[in-house]
Parts: sequence; structure tokens; C-alpha cells
Amino acid sequence: RSTYIVHVAKWETPASYEEDHVSWFHSSLRSVSESAEMLYTYSSALHGFSARLTPEEAIAMEARPGILSVHPETRYELHTTRTPLFLGLDRNAAMLPESESGNEVIVGVLDTGVWPESPSFADAGFGPVPAYWKGECEVGTNFSASSCNKKLIGARFFARGYEATLGPVDESKESRSPRDNDGHGTHTSSTAAGSAVAGASLFGYAAGTARGMAPRARVAAYKVCWVGGCFSSDILAAMDKAIDDNVNVLSMSLGGGVSDYYRDTVAIGAFAAMEKGILVSCSAGNAGPTASSLSNVAPWITTVGAGTLDRDFPSYVSLGNGKNFSGVSLYKGNSLPDKLLPFVYASAASNATSGNLCMTGTLIPEKVKDKIVLCDRGVNPRVQKGAVVRAAGGAGMIMANTAANGAELVADAHLLPATAVSEASGQEMKNYLSSDSNPTATILFEGTKVGIEPSPVVAAFSSRGPNSITPGILKPDLIAPGVNILAGWSGAVGPTGLSEDSRRVNFNIISGTSMSCPHVSGLAALIKSARPNWSPAAIRSALMTTSYTVYKNGEPIQDVATGKPSTPFDHGAGHADPVSALDPGLVYDIGTDDYLNFLCALNYTGSQINTVARRNYTCDAAAGTYSVNDLNYPSFAVALDSPVTAPGGGSDAEKKPTVVKYRRTLTNVGIPGTYRVSINLPTTAVKVTVEPPSLTFSQTDEKQSYTATFAAEPMPSNTNLFGRIEWSDGKHVVGSPVAISWT
Repeated sequence: RSTYIVHVAKWETPASYEEDHVSWFHSSLRSVSESAEMLYTYSSALHGFSARLTPEEAIAMEARPGILSVHPETRYELHTTRTPLFLGLDRNAAMLPESESGNEVIVGVLDTGVWPESPSFADAGFGPVPAYWKGECEVGTNFSASSCNKKLIGARFFARGYEATLGPVDESKESRSPRDNDGHGTHTSSTAAGSAVAGASLFGYAAGTARGMAPRARVAAYKVCWVGGCFSSDILAAMDKAIDDNVNVLSMSLGGGVSDYYRDTVAIGAFAAMEKGILVSCSAGNAGPTASSLSNVAPWITTVGAGTLDRDFPSYVSLGNGKNFSGVSLYKGNSLPDKLLPFVYASAASNATSGNLCMTGTLIPEKVKDKIVLCDRGVNPRVQKGAVVRAAGGAGMIMANTAANGAELVADAHLLPATAVSEASGQEMKNYLSSDSNPTATILFEGTKVGIEPSPVVAAFSSRGPNSITPGILKPDLIAPGVNILAGWSGAVGPTGLSEDSRRVNFNIISGTSMSCPHVSGLAALIKSARPNWSPAAIRSALMTTSYTVYKNGEPIQDVATGKPSTPFDHGAGHADPVSALDPGLVYDIGTDDYLNFLCALNYTGSQINTVARRNYTCDAAAGTYSVNDLNYPSFAVALDSPVTAPGGGSDAEKKPTVVKYRRTLTNVGIPGTYRVSINLPTTAVKVTVEPPSLTFSQTDEKQSYTATFAAEPMPSNTNLFGRIEWSDGKHVVGSPVAISWT
């Protein structure tokens, strides 16, 4: 047996079960199996239950009256300070409300749990818990009701799906409770809404005051991820509770590939959350720079990619031939001897075919003892490579990027003197090692440096568009800081996460879209506290349309993976600018009916739509044709079929331009004024017309609509063009990225 999610049509509940739908669920389950185990029942994130079924029982269940669909559960993975200053939150006191409104916003985080003793969850100065909060502090191993306070107001854990698949939680490795034994959940929670902590650092690196994006917001932790992963039956149960608990924002730094929305657990739960006014922020994934590598692409989810900060942790490698190379490291400990040491490439000190990767047990101790070892990045964790070198008697490690990572450097708190260097630097070192009979090297550590330019740049690991499920919706939505982020950490594990790392820290520096997601979750909470009546779509629109795509010198944001300007497939609308987002001027709002029309435009069946929407909804044939292009999204993804294989090829009919129309509605959330459109599309292959070219708003909440028409010449397959459409009243700029692609 394996776990299946069973979606039930609430409107088909038999009269005899109307007062007790859970009994109907049990009756339906017993009708296909007397012995099948029910794990959870769901009422908010979806209507239905999860159970352990054989494939035959699942087929039989799907044929039962009132059953919409039965899907096997999905295993999800985690998408594994200076930031408030970098984002400009210090410039505008209004962005950091000290008023009670900031205290009334609750950020729910689905992750590995929480370390309640972290100073990031101190509740000094917080008033009573908001009256609308319905959650609780769930008791479990090493976690009591007193573990929560006025800052960390709730904590729950969900393990039934995990245990049904992998057996009981191993309590020698992790707590069967909300307690975080991994560190990831504490890091994401404190990034979103951690209290201000003076004197924070990791071994002296990144020293300063650490605070979350919304330091006055409350935190609710939902532990859904365990050593063996995060299972969708548990994730749904947590979303179900979070919705009932009345969180305002849901932050989810996890993903499990992509699938149609009616099969996507997170998308289904997020739809229900959106209907309750809860903004759901998810990480885009760490599968970049590969195209179409995104997770969490539903249009009612805010999808966040990762960029860098203007802070770095430089180190330097000096070789015996006099050449020097820059790297990054968070190593803190005994320095290397004040001399050059013997230097060896791991593949020359191993009999394994993958000896260059420094995997456990592959190094020959007598060939690495007291030497600096060059290891290639990939396959096993970066910090584990250093631990392998140390265990074999090596003095230090240099980890060289491969083509997959290029020039992107991620700092780690290594267990021995170690640094990461770029692919190009690594190749030069390999050339030196192969050409010198007595190669030597050393590593110097330089601490923390700020003011690094250019910044931000898009992280190479950040997953990229286009959107493989709905090419007509541009994803990611935006980027936020996700590289070398300092935030709270678990006291149960060292900063590397390795079992041999006995060090314990209050704060750690890690990277991933897991880190960028809670930045946006916290910024959404800030905006929610200032604009409590805004919908999730309005908040996302404010963040997107005020994002920036160029540096202060006017040059475009760079992509570290290519060394060239990044595109909307990399950065979405751009990099978050929360100061501007509080006063965006206009927003693109989207309601539940708009999303239902979007599902109709996808030509989903009634059962598929009802699985997502949890209601008996029928697309209106009399309403005419539905179009994905009419979803009121703050960006434009123009996906075109390419009839030609080369410029100038094809018949006359194939050379005719394709005309595509998009309808959009803007809502005034600022002062009255007239906004005029400007179009920036550096190509003659596409002509863009916006009608009307100006919109006048005389009052707040007034709505005005426009049509954007794209007349595109035929282009070869895999051609991409990018631009922007902006509306401005002279004070506000409401920007939308444009991505045009021929497939």
C-alpha cells in the first residue's frame, strides 16, 4: 500500500452524512477496503482525506459516488543580517510599523519546525496574541506548551504521512514534535519574521543586528519535513490547519517538481488559502540555470527566485607559481601554517573513478596527509567534501566549481581551512597541478566585506522559466536575497548539518531559494500590516510592479550563470523593493472568479476544476471563449508557435504576424492622477499597442482597464524577446515584464 489523496465532492454529501462528513469518508474507505488506514481528513485546504491504499483500491475508490479524484501523494524536498539594510528597510521608518498593526499579522511557515529558544523568537515588547488566532502549541518530544510565547504563537507537527511510508520517526535523530533538529525551519521562520537580535553573527562573519523582514509579526511553525523528506499528505494537513488557525501569510520553501494544478498538492491547498485572503509564498526551486526548471508555478502562488546581497566572505588561494585566486569561505578556526603546503588534486589521491569529488572513503590518507586537496563540486554536500579531506588527514581543501555552477560561489562554514573557487580558477589550478612536479598552495581568509558590486545578481541555482505548465503565465514572479543569508539556527545541529560537526551556533549563513521565499513572505506581512484590506493578489502585484531590473547606474541586473544581463525568465518582474511596494500607485487585483475562469481557459474537465476549487463549478459556455491571456496578472508571457525554422523561411501565410490580445484592469490604491503608458521592447519583430494610452483615476479603489495587443512576426523556434510595459503618473512607476517566446 501507498498513500493517496482522495478528493471528495462536498456538494454530493449524502443527506444522512450532512452533519458528519468524516463518517462519510470512513464509510467510503471501508467500501473499498476493510483494513485500509486513514491518515488525515481535510476540510479547508481541500475536502477529502488521505489513506493507505493498493493501486487496485485507489482505482475502486475513484469510481465511488462523490469522489472527484484520487492521486498518489508526492514527496517534496526543501529548497535549501544585512538583508533589511540591502532592501532599504532602514530608509523608511513607515515600513517597520511599531504600531499594533504590525503585531497583528501572523506568518505561518511550513518547514522542519522551529527551535523556540532561538533569540529570534524573543517576545519582549509584544502585546497579547491576536484574538483571531485559533492555533495551538502542540506538545511533543522536547517541546511543551510553554515553548511558545507572544512571538512564536503556535507550533504543530505532521508526521502521519511520513511514518506511513518510512516508518516511525527515529527519535534518536529528530524530535517527534515541532522542534527543529535540522535548522532549515528556524532559518526560514526567522528570515520572514524574526525579532531583532543585536550582535548576531556566524563565527564573527556577517556581524550586526539580525532581524526578519517583518520583525513585529507573529510566527506559527508547522513541521512537515523530516529526515526522509516532506510528504504531501502531511503538507496538506498543515495547510488545512494553518487556514483554520487564521494565518495571514503562508511561507513554503519546498517543492516537488511540477504537475497540472489538479494534481499539485501545494497548488490545491494554496487555492483554498488564497480564497481566505492568505498570501502563499513559495520558493522557485534550486534547479537553475536550466530552463523551465521551476516549481510552484500556480498563478495564485507567489513564486520567488534568488539573488545575491552586496555582502561577501572573501578568501584567497595562493599557488607556488605566484598566482592568486579569489574564493569565499565561512571557515573559523586554526589558520594554516604560515607557508605554502603541498597541493594535490583529489583524483590523484584516490583509486575511485569519482575520486575528484572527495566522497566518503575515496581518498588515500598517505597521499593527502598534511596537504591541501583540490576537490570538484557536485554529487555530495560541499561541506562533506571538507570533512572527507579532514578525515583522511588533509590540511585544507579547495573546492572547484564545475560547468554546472560556473562563477557562482556559495560560502560554507567548513570544518577545516577550505574555500570555494570558480570553475575557471579551478581549471587553472588543475593545469598548475599537472605541470609542476612540486605543487604548493595556501588559503587566506579575509572575513566579511560589504558594498560588493554588482549586486544583486541572479543566483545560478535559482530555477528559471519559462513556465512548463502554463507558458502564458510568467514565472518566477520576482527575486529576493537568497545567497549567504544569516538567520536563526537550531541548537541540535552544527552549521554544516554534518553529524561530525559538534559546533553549535544561534545563527547560520546558508543559501537557496528556500532563503529568498521567506524574505518575500515577510515583506508581504509588512505590506499586510500597513494595508490590511489588500488581497493576496494586490500584495503580490505591489511587490512585482515596483521591483527593479536595473542597477543604480542604469545597467541591467546580471545573471551570474552567464555573466550577461538576466531576463524575466530568470528574475520575473525584478528584484523586490519593499519601500516602493508599500506605495505602488496601482495594482493588478485578482479574485477567486478570475482564477476559476483561468482554469476554464486551460480546458480542464469539471472534475479537475472542482478538485482545485472544492466546489461544483461549471464553465459557462455562453460566456464565450475563456483565455489565459485575460487573467489579470502583473506580467505578460506571450507564448507563440513558430511556423518557420529560419528567418525568411516558410510560406507567405506563415510569414503573417500573429496577433495576441491581453486585457488588464488596474486598481488605484494611491492618490488621484493620470497614468501614461510607455513600452520598451527593443525589437521590430513585435509591435505592441496599448489602448487607451492613458488612464485617469479620480478616487481610491477606482478601476480602469486597458488592452495590450502584440503583433508578432514569425521567428525561429526557441527565440525569446524581452521588454517592459510601464504606467506612470510622474511619481509611481507600475512596471510589468514582457517575455515573448516562439516554440
